[in-house]
Amino acid sequence: MRRLVYIFLLIIFAMPITAQEASDFQIEEVTVVQRKKGKIKSRTEAFDTEKLNSEELCRAACCNLSEAFETNASVDVAYSDAATGAKQIRLLGLSGTYVQLIQENTPAVRGLAQTFGLEYIPGPWMQSIQVSKGTSSVVNGYEATSGQINVELLKPQTQNPLAVNLMVNSELMAEANIMGGWKIPLKEHEHHHAEGEHCDHESLYTGILAHYGGGFMAMDGNHDSFADMPKVQNANLANRWFYKHGDYTFQAFVRGLYDRRRGGQIGHHTDTLANPYLINLNTWRVEGFLKNGYVYDPESGSSVAVIAALSYHNLDNSYGQRNWRANQLNAYLNAMWQGVFEGGGEVDNNHRLTTGLSVNYDRYEESLVIGPSPLALDRHEVVPGLFAEYNLKYDDILSLVAGVRLDYSTRHGLFCTPRMNIRYTPFEWWTLRGSVGMGYRSPNAVADNAFVLPSSRALYLTDVKQERAVNTGLSTTFYIPLGKKELQLSMEYYYTHFLNSLIVDMDQDQHAVHIYNQTDLPGAKSFAHSAQIEASIEVLRGWTWTAAFRYTDVRQTTVDANGIARLRSKALSNRFKGIVTTSYQTPLKKWQFDITAQFNGVSRMPDGFQQPFTWYPQLMAQVTKYFRTCSIYLGAENMTNFRQDPSIVDSFHPWGADFDASMVCGPTAGWKIYLGFRYDLEKKDS
Repeated sequence: MRRLVYIFLLIIFAMPITAQEASDFQIEEVTVVQRKKGKIKSRTEAFDTEKLNSEELCRAACCNLSEAFETNASVDVAYSDAATGAKQIRLLGLSGTYVQLIQENTPAVRGLAQTFGLEYIPGPWMQSIQVSKGTSSVVNGYEATSGQINVELLKPQTQNPLAVNLMVNSELMAEANIMGGWKIPLKEHEHHHAEGEHCDHESLYTGILAHYGGGFMAMDGNHDSFADMPKVQNANLANRWFYKHGDYTFQAFVRGLYDRRRGGQIGHHTDTLANPYLINLNTWRVEGFLKNGYVYDPESGSSVAVIAALSYHNLDNSYGQRNWRANQLNAYLNAMWQGVFEGGGEVDNNHRLTTGLSVNYDRYEESLVIGPSPLALDRHEVVPGLFAEYNLKYDDILSLVAGVRLDYSTRHGLFCTPRMNIRYTPFEWWTLRGSVGMGYRSPNAVADNAFVLPSSRALYLTDVKQERAVNTGLSTTFYIPLGKKELQLSMEYYYTHFLNSLIVDMDQDQHAVHIYNQTDLPGAKSFAHSAQIEASIEVLRGWTWTAAFRYTDVRQTTVDANGIARLRSKALSNRFKGIVTTSYQTPLKKWQFDITAQFNGVSRMPDGFQQPFTWYPQLMAQVTKYFRTCSIYLGAENMTNFRQDPSIVDSFHPWGADFDASMVCGPTAGWKIYLGFRYDLEKKDS
């Protein structure tokens, strides 16, 4: 496999310029003045938000959403266990369960989808990602505690009629993506309008997003008898529609997904095992949404909108002799009005108000067989709510967003969610931001902590209560001119204080996990500090550098083996992360070179487990060759070949009391290389 990749690399670098390419240098009308930024931070918005567009997503393999943050300092992505390949994200030091992850402002990765949901959104499908830190808009709900991540998929009215993305890596995992968007001709009607009367235009588009990925061979690189990654088959198909008639817009989206994973003791030296430990994971998911919007006053942008979403998620998982079967039905409705204030007959666009109502419904049918008797975890929850959000803008100096929600949960009762975000720009080169607000969520004890299932640990659950937290944050950004270039220097600090959290206690007993509410333990505390500094600059035309360092201190009260409650660092939560990333794109975008180095701090291991290392480095690189309608990219991940060894405790005795695949605080697989191909048939001007 290595020889094959080297041959491809040699071909790419040695490839002569064709006659067609040579003609590109003779086109005088096209001049590349500045490279498009892959990561954009708004100077005028009140929210502390980063936008990652397609330029940034193409800097790495980005097979799915879980790999979209490899060049990003704010979001951590790591394997949650060493047996299933599941990944989890962290923002502001807190796990992804506290991040509201939505897809085009509709519910996405939540509930049962927490385990593998990040991998269910293919990278080539994504148009952009918005990462908001701290408290976000109340319009999208109450669940954002540490922040919000919104994924925008390709739109049929803007995407190319055909796009193909193929990739294979050295672990014999391959994937194929085919996308396309087309305009559907509508029968023209003859309209007669008086002179000066507005003429409505009607347009209809549809798009297809298709994905298939698979890992066809189990590899055991560290020879611990367990496959480093399970064999995977994933099929993902979506269809969306866009219709516009004058000031009315309608969108529809539907998707079906099937995901199958086979792991466990299927690696080397297991042919003679009489009773191997096997992992079988099966998921089916169907989802869709409808969006209706009408702008009734184009001058002010005043509008009404209704968003409805529905999803059904079914899983049938087995981890050795443990069985987890569950399904979730989620229904979501959000109706809103947005308008401006009027004074003296004039429209004032500096003062905007958004108000509306929402309803969220969750029904879970869930059972877990982990001992002699199964646990029945069926439940349902209906949460209707009202919200209002005021948006103030004063020139380019001040932005303020203040919102409040009032919701009622059939499980947890009435609760209020106030939030405020403010931006102040005293000078063009200096911006200040501040935020404060509440976040709530209904925890799912098993789905949120499925990483403990591939182990021999006993599981003790309590009647979980609603999690509640206050998040406050301050950030500042300096735009420092250096000659003709600009250095962007950002500093931030966020503090999250939990009034109640679900504590996953792995310190109390080395052979058990105790999950209970913070309020069940007298005097218990749970909080997180996060501080980050980041600098980025375009050194030369097409050559960018970014360097960042983040320190997090996440603490919670757990009980030790002697029954004493102690406030300590949260287990398996890393303390710091440093990143240096650079990208160079040659003139006329013929080649692109990307290199990213990460320095990751170690996590505290639970009581009874030895700390395997203090910190670890990772290095990633990619080179891309662009042609007129296609590109070839070759890259490598974890080039330092650093891995946690052993990553599974007592892996050769999975039926024993000490077996545990959940003690993961670093990479579980070594280096790998990948080769990919992208093709885009550009849309013709209509």
